[in-house]
Amino acid sequence: MAVPQSVSAVFSAYASFATTIMLIRTLTNQLLPAKFIYFLSSIFVYFFGSVSSDINESFGVTSNEVFQAAEIYLRTRITPSIDILKVNKTSRQNNITLSIYKDQDITDYFQNIRLQWRLVCSTDQHNGDTEKRHFELSFLRKFRDRVVDFYLPYVLTRAKELEEDNKVVKIFSQECYDDYDRRWGSVNLDHPATFDTLAMDPESKQWIIEDLDRFVRRKDFYKKVGKAWKRGYLLYGPPGTGKSSLIAAIANYLKFNIYDLDLSNICSNSDLKRVLLATKNRSILVIEDIDCSVEIQNRESEEHFDQSNDKFTLSGMLNFIDGLWSSIGEERIVIFTTNHKERLDPALLRPGRMDVHINMSYCSPQGFKVLASNYLGEEASEHRVYREIEELIGDTEVSPAEIAEELMKGEETETVLWRCGGFSET
Repeated sequence: MAVPQSVSAVFSAYASFATTIMLIRTLTNQLLPAKFIYFLSSIFVYFFGSVSSDINESFGVTSNEVFQAAEIYLRTRITPSIDILKVNKTSRQNNITLSIYKDQDITDYFQNIRLQWRLVCSTDQHNGDTEKRHFELSFLRKFRDRVVDFYLPYVLTRAKELEEDNKVVKIFSQECYDDYDRRWGSVNLDHPATFDTLAMDPESKQWIIEDLDRFVRRKDFYKKVGKAWKRGYLLYGPPGTGKSSLIAAIANYLKFNIYDLDLSNICSNSDLKRVLLATKNRSILVIEDIDCSVEIQNRESEEHFDQSNDKFTLSGMLNFIDGLWSSIGEERIVIFTTNHKERLDPALLRPGRMDVHINMSYCSPQGFKVLASNYLGEEASEHRVYREIEELIGDTEVSPAEIAEELMKGEETETVLWRCGGFSET
């Protein structure tokens, strides 16, 4: 069977082209030095080759800030071409949040550089089939320095701005899967406390606000003097004096997440290390009722433990508060609460560990004024009974919580105030 002339011409042309290419390659290898050929290849790869970078979600127990920033930033780069999206909304968010699903691509442009993002998910069979996530970021090799020096810092900065604009404060607690696996689980912090609603003296509230503002703006100062960027507060006083409300007010004011550390779940110093390394920057670590915590009331009891057993000790905790491990992370606040300051080991109380000691005392006239305004409105101060209570309450040991409970028992202002007057007569 005769081959059509057109097909024969195609095969002939292809054979001629292939022969020419092989001839050029042979002459190039013979006439040009190997180093020069390698140089030409390097130039081609530099201008036309691409780089693919993996951005993992975490390094061991430490979160990767670049991954977290990319996850927030890429929400602003979602286009109609994305096939599958994740949709979220919390009770405190005004808008629905969209984020990319696994194996979806997003294209971004920065200073005329084309950047391709892809979210990749896999299962870690060696860690209880937990999901592992990472971003693949691809771009031309010649732009590597600009991406590392300018684009990724831009993503970090932009993500921080977006997070602050839409942040919902969360409270984290320990979720214990077994004796060795403890992770932080979170819910939204719905506590409505603010500095305006706290039953504290105005001067005390203003001092705390100024101290917090000074702390968050002094990153360079802490670095200059060689101190970890952290601040320690001890809240002490009788039950019901507003210690938990003050913590919530600080978190709402700074928009810092709270990590509620229950020391009864900590078995060893190594266990404490794993838990604290999983916390994030711009957060508040809270240890409530520190005087009731087992085995750490004083250092003398540590002499009875075999250190090789890695028991949880006061010295181990102090090392995370003020030792070498305290420099892990930055812009952190540590808050201890206690009803009995006198029971605490002096090692816990010194500056550098607990920098600020705040006495949460019984209700003062100024505190009663705030509570009455919160529960009954501004007109409460016009009643005769109100003025009598205000004059006497400074000499009465009654907590803000007790007064608040009485203020909630009725709707008639004068009747409620008469009940509150019973505290001032005791």
